[in-house]
Amino acid sequence: MSDQAYADRLAANREEKDEFFAEHPQSPIPPEHREGFDGLEYFPPDPDYRVEATVTVHDEPEPVEMETTASNPVRYLRVVTFAFEIDGEEHELAGYRQEGEDGEIFVPFRDKTTGQQTYYQGRYMELDPAEELEDGDAVVIDFNLAYSPFCAYSETFACPLPPEENWLEIVVPAGEKAPDLE
Repeated sequence: MSDQAYADRLAANREEKDEFFAEHPQSPIPPEHREGFDGLEYFPPDPDYRVEATVTVHDEPEPVEMETTASNPVRYLRVVTFAFEIDGEEHELAGYRQEGEDGEIFVPFRDKTTGQQTYYQGRYMELDPAEELEDGDAVVIDFNLAYSPFCAYSETFACPLPPEENWLEIVVPAGEKAPDLE
């Protein structure tokens, strides 16, 4: 896919999300802020933050307790580790699922934009592999799809916080910026 086709698809997805947040009854935007809501802020699409990662599958996934914004920890299983390069440096992120779940892999993370340009508790990504991942598989991690959890918009939501193993020591200027609900 060309960079332009990718940017166009990303713009369409972002427009759809803005519409949902502005109008849907299940929007995380508190009703008193919806009238003034004119869309989320994003970093410009950047193909450099759409990286190929090598998968390591954890056959016996370790449980990880994640603190939440509501201070009641939730348990996830660390099912995979993704190894990738950004700007020539090696990085890793763990991917999680809740016990007994299949499908999407939850990838919460923090980076050097956290608390600056992005939500102070971190951001999320989901990967939905077409089939069961195996050691050595290559998958695309697209930081342009990184988003703020619902608790960034309203304290009525409880959100898992990225565990320390998913704190990247780099700036990732891609995806959603911190919401501004003034």
